[in-house]
Amino acid sequence: MGAVSTPEGGVMKKRNSQGDFSAKGITRRKFIKTVGSACAAGVVSQMLPKQSDGAGMGPEGPNILFILGDNHNADTMGCAGHPFIKTPGMDRLAREGVRFQNAFNTTSLCSPSRASILTGAYAHRHGVKNNYTPWTGRVKTFLQYLSEGGYDTAFIGKWHMPGKGLPDMPFLELFVSYTYREGQGSYFNCPMVVNGREVPSRKQYITEEVTDYAIEFMKKNRAKPVNQRKPFCIYLSHRPGHPPFQAPAGISGMYDKADVRQVLPPNVDPLWYGKTRGNVFQGVMMGSYYTRYRKYCETISAMDRDIARLLESLDEMGLRENTIVVYMGDNGMLWGTHNMHGIREPYEESARMPLIIRAPWLVDDPGELRKQMALNIDIAPTLLTLAGLPVPADMDGRSMVPIITNRDRNGREAFLLEFWYNYPANTPSYIGVRTKRYKYVEFERGRSPWLFDLKQDPREMKNLHGTAEGERILPGLVKSLALLNRNRTKFR
Repeated sequence: MGAVSTPEGGVMKKRNSQGDFSAKGITRRKFIKTVGSACAAGVVSQMLPKQSDGAGMGPEGPNILFILGDNHNADTMGCAGHPFIKTPGMDRLAREGVRFQNAFNTTSLCSPSRASILTGAYAHRHGVKNNYTPWTGRVKTFLQYLSEGGYDTAFIGKWHMPGKGLPDMPFLELFVSYTYREGQGSYFNCPMVVNGREVPSRKQYITEEVTDYAIEFMKKNRAKPVNQRKPFCIYLSHRPGHPPFQAPAGISGMYDKADVRQVLPPNVDPLWYGKTRGNVFQGVMMGSYYTRYRKYCETISAMDRDIARLLESLDEMGLRENTIVVYMGDNGMLWGTHNMHGIREPYEESARMPLIIRAPWLVDDPGELRKQMALNIDIAPTLLTLAGLPVPADMDGRSMVPIITNRDRNGREAFLLEFWYNYPANTPSYIGVRTKRYKYVEFERGRSPWLFDLKQDPREMKNLHGTAEGERILPGLVKSLALLNRNRTKFR
């Protein structure tokens, strides 16, 4: 295959008959040099597919394993410096890949964020604006593009987008999900829907169940004759850490003695939730807020145990060197900061999410951080680029390949924050812009605008809107927001 370079993308190595990137393919040094040259030349961001057999990359693309967590606060990992949580699987990924310190969703709510991950589109384009807006499929997913480009594709786990049951996705070789409890599923003994047929869970705990399906899919792929084998892409979507928080034997109770005061803000005590919400009954029913946070951490560790199992399976099957592994969350999570709990709000704790990418042939500084901004809408173009497939011109996201390969490369300057009211929560609809230094948010009702200097005030405690300093900063942010918001109607 001829190597094709792009400013936002890159160049693929050719794999030998054993499925490894061989010395005959492009070296990492040449990869980076070519990408840099392409960027300097201003070449359009896309990677052209192989044309010889009309089947896209066919056997030459890398395998892809994308893993998604739920409501995972970006700081709640061992590799992020959390004082007590145990996440050896994520920590291994971070040691062997790169961890993004400034990864964000563009809509801080589960269903819109998940649709943005799949499509590379802002919510105003893909149409899933809140947890009640149905998935229409009007924007193609990266899984469909990969399937059309010669990949075996699987979606396994939590779908969690509105609609009548699960969507029709005929391009998937395997579609495993659940509709139980309105698609939220359950941590234990959750009935599964496998290619349209409901079956009982084979494992008691849900992360073990969906991970088994992923490993089986990889093994089935590897069992094919080499000349019939395609690269695979698995989208593995987990339930942790979504309430109610439940962990399996061996993990349940592991943080019972952990001092959560090291993590939760000083305004939070065990009864904080009920007192803050003005709903003592709800607070009592929730139980100790300290206990709730410990249980949340247990679910993250339970998921991590199966992430570690997946990495071990890749090792055993000889797939480590030619498989891209991505872990990220759909949202962050507020745990008492700003006297708030949950997601939806445009604060950093809600919008920031964990993101780790391991691609051994690209990274020459494994274990290092990337400080450039990365978004949920960047996943689709990044994976298409790494697969050597074209990135559709109408995708809102950008390939992260340049900043994966070069820690000093400039990233994006700003992105759009958008949110539509999601009953019964109190957060109003809003639009905003987040730049490298500032955040500006306008609300539809009930709140004055926010303006934060994230360099001087990273915890977002001092709203500069209406101050002399804010008036100086505001015009540029209003202009940036108008530019980002030009293709949508405000608050609609």
